[in-house]
This record gives sequence, C-alpha cells and structure tokens, in this order.
Amino acid sequence: MATILEKLADLKEATPMMQQYIDVKKGYQDYILMYRLGDFYEMFFDDAVIASKALELTLTGRDCGNDCRAAMCGVPFHKVDVYIGKLVEKGYKVAICEQTENPAEAKGLVRREVIRVITPGTVTDSTMLPDQTSNYLAAICFGEGMPAVAFADVSTGQVYTTIPSNEKEAERLLLSSLGNYAPREVLINIAESGCRDICDFLTMRCGTLISANRGNLFDAAVVRELTSQCLPAEQTKKLPHASLLAVGALLGYLKETQMLMPTFLRELHIYTDKQYMELDLSTFRNLELIETLRDREKRGTLLWVMDHTCTAMGGRELRVWLRQPLREVAPIRMRQKAVSELVASYLCRENLREMLSHILDIERLTAKAVYGTANARDLRALAESLKPIPAIRQQLAEVESPALQQIWLELDPLTDLCTLLDQALVDNPPLTIREGGMIREGYHQYVDQYRDMLSSGGNWMKSIEANEIERTGIRTLKVGYNKVFGYYIEVTKSQIHLVPDHYVRKQTLTGCERYITEELKEMEATVTSASDKLCALEYELFSALKDRVAEASDRLQKTASKLAMLDVLSTFADISSKNNYVCPEVDDSDVISIRDGRHPVVEKFTSNSYFVPNDTSLDTKGHRMMLITGPNMAGKSTYMRQVALIVIMAQMGCFVPASEARIGVVDRIFTRVGASDDLASGTSTFMLEMNEVANILRSATKKSLVIYDEVGRGTSTYDGMSIARAVVEYTASGKLGARAMFATHYHELTALEGICDGVINYHIAAKKRNDDIIFLRKIVRGATDDSYGIEVAKLAGVPNEVVKRAREVLREIERETPSVMPSAPHPVSPAEPDMLLQLRQSEAEEIADMIRHADLNTITPIEAMNLLFSLKKKLSTE
Repeated sequence: MATILEKLADLKEATPMMQQYIDVKKGYQDYILMYRLGDFYEMFFDDAVIASKALELTLTGRDCGNDCRAAMCGVPFHKVDVYIGKLVEKGYKVAICEQTENPAEAKGLVRREVIRVITPGTVTDSTMLPDQTSNYLAAICFGEGMPAVAFADVSTGQVYTTIPSNEKEAERLLLSSLGNYAPREVLINIAESGCRDICDFLTMRCGTLISANRGNLFDAAVVRELTSQCLPAEQTKKLPHASLLAVGALLGYLKETQMLMPTFLRELHIYTDKQYMELDLSTFRNLELIETLRDREKRGTLLWVMDHTCTAMGGRELRVWLRQPLREVAPIRMRQKAVSELVASYLCRENLREMLSHILDIERLTAKAVYGTANARDLRALAESLKPIPAIRQQLAEVESPALQQIWLELDPLTDLCTLLDQALVDNPPLTIREGGMIREGYHQYVDQYRDMLSSGGNWMKSIEANEIERTGIRTLKVGYNKVFGYYIEVTKSQIHLVPDHYVRKQTLTGCERYITEELKEMEATVTSASDKLCALEYELFSALKDRVAEASDRLQKTASKLAMLDVLSTFADISSKNNYVCPEVDDSDVISIRDGRHPVVEKFTSNSYFVPNDTSLDTKGHRMMLITGPNMAGKSTYMRQVALIVIMAQMGCFVPASEARIGVVDRIFTRVGASDDLASGTSTFMLEMNEVANILRSATKKSLVIYDEVGRGTSTYDGMSIARAVVEYTASGKLGARAMFATHYHELTALEGICDGVINYHIAAKKRNDDIIFLRKIVRGATDDSYGIEVAKLAGVPNEVVKRAREVLREIERETPSVMPSAPHPVSPAEPDMLLQLRQSEAEEIADMIRHADLNTITPIEAMNLLFSLKKKLSTE
C-alpha cells in the first residue's frame, strides 16, 4: 500500500474530499478502504485497482486535485456486505469509512470516520459465514519456554487455548491444533523469518492470512489489563504465561478491529493434550472426517453421515466434538447415557428435535447486537428463537441421564428478554433501521401519537381539498403529494382563471398548474416533523433494545451452548436409531474388539446392496498388529478406515455401526494412507510417505491406533520391502507396541507371524474363476500370496493385449525370482538383487526356458530335431 501514500503525498493541493480520504487512509494502510460517498462506497488508487480485479468492477477515475486523477471503483451501500464478504474470502482486510455527521447539520464537508474493519478472522456477519462452520482467529506466542496458541471464533464468542504437558509435546500439539482449527487469520509475535515452518504450513495447508511481528499485541501489561476486564480471573490464573499472552493478543486485536472492548469473548475453554484424542492433519484428511480428499466436499465424509443437527449452533458443536473426541471414560459414558435415553424415548427425541428446528443462530445474532451491526430483523429472529426454550425445558423436566439433567438445570429460558423483544418489534420489520416501521403499535406512547398524526394526513388532504373546491368554485381542484415537491394544489389550465391571488405557483405541467398555500405549508411542516421525530424515536428505541441484548450476551451464550449440546446428543440418538448403531463399551483397557463392524460412510452408498460386516480384535499383547494382505480393490483400506471411524465415533459419545463393540480409549490415531505428491512444498510421493511414517514412529504410544496402508510402495521393491519390514517390527515391538493395522502387497511380510511378537496375519477373501475375480469383502485369518493386480487391471478396462502380456511377464518373473524374505528378523541383504540379476542373465536359465516351452504333444520330428540342435549349440558355446 506504500504506493498509495506516495501518490497522496504528491497532492499538495488536494480537493477537500480527497484530503479527508488521505487523512483516513494514513491510519489504515494495510486495508482496502471503502469510503462512503452518497449511496456508494468508493475505493481509490491501488485499493480501487485491487478491488476492481477481485470484485470484477469497472475501474473509472476521479479528479483529486493538482490535475491528478485517481483510479476509482465503487459498490452500492445496500449491497456492501456482499462485496466485503468476497474481499475477505480472498484474504483482504477491509475498513469501512462512514459518515458520522448529519449532512443537514454539517458545516462544509460531512465528517467521516472508520466505524469498523473486517478481516478474515474477525468476520461477524452471518451473511459472510457458512452457518455450521466456525471462523477462527488465532494467536501464536513464541518465547523462552514452550510456544502457545489460542483461538477465537469472534462470531460466537468462543475462545480456546491449549496447555501442553511438556516441551516435547508443545510443537507437535501446536501444529496439530493449527491443522484442526484451520484459522482464517493468525497473529504471531515474531517475524515470519523466525517461524518459517509454521508460516509455510499455515499458508499452504490452510490458506491463512498471517500477521507476523505483532509483538505490540503481546505486551504483558496490556494483556493483563485486557484479560482482567474480559475474562474470569479463575480461568486466567490457570494459564501459563505464553498462553495468557496469546489469549490477550486476541482480545487486543479485537479491540483494535471492532473498536470496542471485547467483553463478548467470555467463554474460555482450556484444554490439555491429555483431555482429547489427538488427530493430526494427515489423519484428519486421510479419514475424510469433514471433507473428501478428492473433491473437498462434505458428502462422503463422516460429518455428512452424522450431521443431522437442527440448528447452526449444533452443527458447529458437532464439528468441535468430531475434531476433539474425548479421552476420559467418565464424560464419554455420560454422553452415552444421554444418547441411550433419547434412543429409548422416541417421542421425547422427536419433540425436542422439532422444537430445536425453530431456533436460529442465537450465538451469531447475539454477536451482531454486541458489535452494533444487528438490525431489527436480527432482533426479531432472536425473539422467535427464544420462544421454544420454555417448552424444551418442560420436555426435559423428566429426564434421568446426568447430561440431560444438567442441560435442563442450566438452560436459561430468557423469558424477560423474549417478552421485551416480542412486545417491542413488529412481526416483519424492515431491513433498514433509520426509516422507522420497526416498533410495534402499543409499545411506546409517542410512537403511536406520531403515527396517528401521519396517518391522518390523508384525511387532512381530503378536508383541505373539499374546503378549497367550495371556496374557489374550481370543481377539478385536487390536493396531492409527492416526495419531490411535497404537498400541492393542482388546477387544470381551463380553470386557471378561477385561481385566487393567495395561491403561489409551484410547478407548471402540460395540462395543469400546481400551487401552494400557507395552510398546506403548515400541514407539510407538521407532517414532516412528525415523520422525522418518529424515525428518530424508533431508532432510539431500537438501539435500547440492542443494548439490552448485548447486556444479556452472557446469558444468551450459555443458553446457546446448552442448546447446541442438546442438539448434538439428540442427533446422535437419531442417527443411532435410524442406522442400527449400538452403544459401545468404552473403558481404559488396551482392547479394541468390534463384531460385525461396518463403515458408516460406505454403507450409506451401498444401501441397495449388502454391506459385508467384519470383525476386529486388537490389543497391546499378542494381537498388536493385524498384517492384512489381499487383492487390490478388495477393501483393505476401507476396513482399516472403518475401524478408525468406529473408534472416533465411540469416543465422541455416539453409538457405532456394529453389532457389538468394546473400545479401549485411544489417545491418538495416526494414518499413513494413499500416495500423492505435495507439489506446493516440493515433496515427492515417497518423501511425503516417509515424513508421515517418521511422525508416527516418533509420536505414537501404546495407547495409540496406527493405520499403515502400503508403506514402502514409493521406491524400489527391495528398498520398500526392507522399510516396510522394519516399520512392522518397530511398531509391533516393545519399543512402540501400539495397536496397529498394516495393509501390504509385500506378501513376503506374512512370514513375520510367529517371528515378530504380536503380528497376526489376516487377508481379504477373494474368489478367482479362470481369469476373473470376485471380491468377497470378508477379512479372514491367515495370509494370501496373490494381489490379483492383473485381474483388477482387467476390471478397470485395460486393453486385453496389455493384460495378456502382463500375465506372460508375471509368469517369467515368478519363475526367475526366488523368495527374498529371510527367516530371521533382519533386513534383506543388499547383495541379493545382484545375485538375482546374474540368474536372469545366465545361459542355463535360457536353455531351461526353451525346454519348458516345448510342447512335446504337438511337436513334429523335424521341429524336435531343430530344437535339439539349438540346445546342443548353446551348450557348446557355454
């Protein structure tokens, strides 16, 4: 933006308007400044160039003094939120410069000031945000000790921060939190050069806007003052110094951007790395919890299956629970009891969901009132959303589960606020708040008086018209009104000679003349005064209502939180009942035992056919690792993901797709799935694979669940097989000992059962008929020695000629290649590939191959003689 200021500095004789723009722009150099002129918000210089491209607007120009023209583009004031949303979505920060003085009272140029700024992380308007998706602003504090991070959803008032248990866990937890929360904007107290890895991660993985080197926001003295004013002392006392600075930086930034004290951020959630299951970014993406890998869509994800919430608040809460499954058995069982009660009581569940469906987004409606951007429709919507709460409390009065009882006890019906808003606002208020029409009749005495005065204006006109016709004898005389000329008396030109002298001509038209009298002037002044006073009074009353909502924001937040929790629990009950899920036994054991488990997403796409359920048995003793072999496309990856998703659902407190399940609590889930390049960071397929494997081997514990899918396939056969074997041995050994599932096409690895403790062979059954294959989708005990890759290629439509040649090559390789897996648990010898190469090139093998291909049943005598001659010649040469 420096180029703008350079251009402005050259304007020694700027126009008054442009001088005012210059003065405002100096304080908002990093923002696109939208400057209000009449019915438009205008942008100038480089701001206009950027906005015209981003919003596809026509770029024009405007004289700004010194014979200089400024690039200019603009948007209508009544559609500004749409354009702001587009700019913010593309990562720009926007400052709104509004008229802060009544033009009728202004002397000279109307005063203008920036009244709000909008950045990607501080959006509060619901029209700019997806209903069920949170919008996070983050602050990262680097210092002498462990780094700390805090997150805030400005549109709902939620604040989160984490406390790592030790320095070793701090950086990993930082990256994991950033990946899961995916903040739109991040504040950092040091320059980007000091945290390049974090900044690259945020930019490439999350598309985050980074504001680095904002150390002023992390000033300890300022932070202490802000946090003491905005957050409960009992919460801030629990925070380490770095975490407190991160939370305080968020508050300071909101005070800076919203231009008011951020007291709306009152709900601080403090969590540790022991409280929730950890899902790193790779796992989150590989399991397709919220968006699919291919299309990044919701359909086809676990969220798609589970999200039958009735409210926007419940939808956001479900995402939080999905991002942070519980690790403590007691709260998991508490949720399960609530879900069980709602599953058993169909009528109660359906009544609650019906009432919840009429509740709009209380959190974001409250936020708009707090930040001063709410209109009358927002407050009306809030009133309608509060009406079902007493009935919800009544429905919950007889519940028995502790979680539902707690919701019932803490659910504030807010009857006083609901009654006030309902009595004050009309059922369908206008969109604007400065032109009246918002306040209900009977709410305020003077509002009713002004309206009576205005409504009787039509009777006045009729009365004056009748009196003037009788007084002047002009039978065609009419009294009318329009917004341009106000009240007037209209006389046709054929009757002009009858017009009295005290009539003052106001307008001449083709067929008539329009006049004004003193009586009409007095009437117009009275009506106009009443209209202005009515609008001003209604705005004043509306502002008072908005302030009442802001004062009750703490109560509204707590009620919204309880409604969101109730919504998610009832949704769990609803999908569990409809999808034939069962309540799993969750405990602190090391057992994962699932009978007839089903993939919750895949079974939705196979509703018209039969989904084959499968069992799972894992522990940290003799059944630590399931080594799974089997054909391509048989369902190995689906099966392993299925187990991970069932574990996540169980630790969220939901029922699971199985006939029976026991889940020993998992602290972390790790996945190494699929093959793809990370071109943005210049990482190859194999390097990406090894990075993920390294992270697993460094971070997994005995309480973890690890999924390996085709480790070692990105490099040469012998390198890959060696790496795969070493990973199996390390994961299953006492060094790691995690519960794991390892799918592979290296059939030689199946020799590890009986050699490596805890490794058990399984395979996906398939039936081969001639050259065709049927996938049975059933996982069974034991190993398989074939991947049926050529059969899968045939199913995919590879030309028959290629398939036929592939079979020939496979037969040759199988004849020539001995087993390379040693019986002892050590890596493959690097000398063996050379030996195999010598065998392939030997003359003896070539002679043997000629004999093998000779068909003795059909060979003619002369052909036999020729073959014998060729063999003798080769042996002689040898």
